[in-house]
Formats: sequence, structure tokens, C-alpha cells
Amino acid sequence: MSSNSRAEDARRREQLAAAALRNESIAAQVLVDEFVATAKSLGLSPEPLRAQLLDGTRVKSDQVGWYINKARTLAIAPDGRFFQLLITGGRLARFTGVKLAATPPPLVVGRGGRDGETGDLQDFLARTLDAYTR
Repeated sequence: MSSNSRAEDARRREQLAAAALRNESIAAQVLVDEFVATAKSLGLSPEPLRAQLLDGTRVKSDQVGWYINKARTLAIAPDGRFFQLLITGGRLARFTGVKLAATPPPLVVGRGGRDGETGDLQDFLARTLDAYTR
């Protein structure tokens, strides 16, 4: 096998993996949109989101939404954007807050993580609705 065909195979595997991630995010976004619609129909108010710096400090952010995990490191905004709230930031972030950037939602939360909070996105969203409606 030539190095050219190996490179082509590697490139193709990379393209397939990227396509799989896009498809997963599309399916996850459907779940997120259903969650937002349900939350709004129940009259659940989003709250100001606080991000967590790598040193554990909580800082204000420029977004509101609903936290979907116990660690409060994942959230959904009222417009359906998905946020990972564990971020890097310097000392100044404690005073100025941070601007959050949305990421594509995963179907499996915490895949490969070791914090103990892993599972299907659908389960996280259902638990969140349950917690907000108690």
C-alpha cells in the first residue's frame, strides 16, 4: 500500500468522523429544541449563567439559560444554543465576566469524561425539566 493511499484513507476516515459528529449534533439539536419549547410552555424562566474557570472560580457570563447537569457546567439558552461552562479565563474574568461561545450539542453528555456525569442528553434534559417543575 502506498503512502498516498494511506493518506487518502486517513483523510476519508477523518471526513467520515466529521460527518458522524455533524449528524449527531443535528439529532441532539432536535432534543434541545424540544426541551426549550417545553421549558417555555411550562413558563420556566432562564437564569443568568455562571461559567466555571479551570481553577474552580465561578464567574458571571453574558448569557441566560437552564443548567442541565449537577455540576452546572452545561446549559441550554432560550434560543436553543448549547453551552459548555467550564472555560479558561484569567484573573480579570472574575471582575469582567466572560463571553460564552455556543458549541454543537452532543447526544451523549460527558463522553470520555471522568467527572461521573455522563449519559444520554435526553436523560439530562428530562431530569432538568423535572427539577425545575418540582
